[in-house]
Amino acid sequence: MTNSEVMPNSKLKTQTSLKAAFELSGVGLHSGANTVVRVLPGSLGEGRYFVRVDLPGAPRIPARFDAVATTTLSTELANGEAKVRTVEHLLAALAGMGVDHARIEIDGSEVPLLDGSAQCWVEAIARAGITPLDSAPPEIFVKTPLWVYHGDAFVAALPSPNLRFTYGIDFDLPAIGNQWHSWSPESEDFKDAIAPARTFGLAHQIEQLRASGLIKGGSLDNALVCSAEGWVNPPLRFANEPVRHKLLDLVGDLSLLGNFPIAHFLAYKASHHLHAQLTHLLAQQMAEVEATGA
Repeated sequence: MTNSEVMPNSKLKTQTSLKAAFELSGVGLHSGANTVVRVLPGSLGEGRYFVRVDLPGAPRIPARFDAVATTTLSTELANGEAKVRTVEHLLAALAGMGVDHARIEIDGSEVPLLDGSAQCWVEAIARAGITPLDSAPPEIFVKTPLWVYHGDAFVAALPSPNLRFTYGIDFDLPAIGNQWHSWSPESEDFKDAIAPARTFGLAHQIEQLRASGLIKGGSLDNALVCSAEGWVNPPLRFANEPVRHKLLDLVGDLSLLGNFPIAHFLAYKASHHLHAQLTHLLAQQMAEVEATGA
């Protein structure tokens, strides 16, 4: 075996796609624009990808780590001039439900926020159904820790016999405070443990974000808002709903690798930017393993 950070496993995972198409529409968190998203079955080898049907030539935008354009309060993908923003909740739903190949048609530049979670997407996927396609290449195990950090914030991939995601957050607001959550797909379904967790914002930051051209579509119907006095729009779906939502974002961002390498992903006070940096490190190591067969 070479001195690579990841190695292949002999276990094969059956790849999947949707049985039928589905469609959802709504307002984008940052743009405030209404868009319609139609998710269709994908073909083997295509992976998950977006199609801007509102643009000339309907350009494709791959849901891959190397298509990440910006990471300011969301993940934006681009292919040339064609862009699509706030992709993480939909991609987390597809990956969390085990959908490897999907064509995602969208008539605008931002995926709708819906209720602020991945729950509506998961329910639509469940109604459409999932069908097996063929066997994937061997799974890849992370063998040596990989991490990125900024200040006291970090995200890491640690060796583990099973796939696990653990996230921690820490806010001065008493209603949030310090929270941790750990989730393994083998022990809990994504649709129950992670998908319902909604995005959240801090009341004292709202005006500043809007003045910067962000969160134009945010409201009390699609985001939890926390102030110094407590939650503005309770009740919460989980006692630690904020950190579960951050874990949801991590799942969506890491899905840009195509298939998750087997590791314990550990994050603390991280961001879409740090998530993206880790995917690049992991992709580099995964490519080395595929090239050498080691």
